[in-house]
Amino acid sequence: MLNDKPSIEKLRWIMAQLRDPAIGCPWDLKQDFATIVPHTIEEAYEVADAIEQALSSGDFSELEKELGDLLFQVIFYSQLGQERQEFDFDSVVAAVCEKLIRRHPHVFADKSLATDAEIKANWENEKAKERQAKNNDQPLSILADIPNSLPALSRAAKIQKRCAHVGFDWHSIDDVFAKVQEEVTEVEHELHDNPQALAEELGDLMFAVVNLCRHAKQDPEQLLRQANTKFTKRFQQVEQQVSAANKAFTEHTLDELEAYWQVAKKEEY
Repeated sequence: MLNDKPSIEKLRWIMAQLRDPAIGCPWDLKQDFATIVPHTIEEAYEVADAIEQALSSGDFSELEKELGDLLFQVIFYSQLGQERQEFDFDSVVAAVCEKLIRRHPHVFADKSLATDAEIKANWENEKAKERQAKNNDQPLSILADIPNSLPALSRAAKIQKRCAHVGFDWHSIDDVFAKVQEEVTEVEHELHDNPQALAEELGDLMFAVVNLCRHAKQDPEQLLRQANTKFTKRFQQVEQQVSAANKAFTEHTLDELEAYWQVAKKEEY
């Protein structure tokens, strides 16, 4: 089997060997659904990093490897499900195939959805039906099943998206920007007085900024990741200039460090 052409069946066979009680890997044998979750999250972020690197460098080789690692997570969960006789890889594939076909009636059926807005609305309607079915058709909040474990920015965007789907949304991006300005003013009012109130207002401000990102059709999580990367590159340039000056950071004035920062910004262009 190890010499066969790579395939999903070969990967499944490898996974079964790793979990074999007689010959399997001790580490893999100790794992369960809960212990694998942190690795899945880590692998998903590594895929995101690899995509960013590939788009900037044109080299997709690392993305290929990271996607394989992420695929292995699905295989691992499927093996665990099979061992518990709950589900297996085939049933996982069958479920996603059924879902994708049902959510795309404009491709696999005769329903006409001409615009992006109509396609998105249909997608959200189908998801709403799925959530309702899970709850045995009992009344269900439209915000139900949004994972608490999502990164806060992504969860805020998903909450806002769900609310917008039922019409609870600002009419224009200008209205959203005005709300951001309002929240900035409220933060300013609490800046030096009440730490608890300041924390609440800062949270409101961040929520409003996420809404602005959504109306601008931007992913807030991705934007902040990009801002983190940009800041890191600039700061590393500052570090190089500090080192070249043969002085510690603490021996520099803030004006000197700001001058280094401006040099780092110019070198980006």
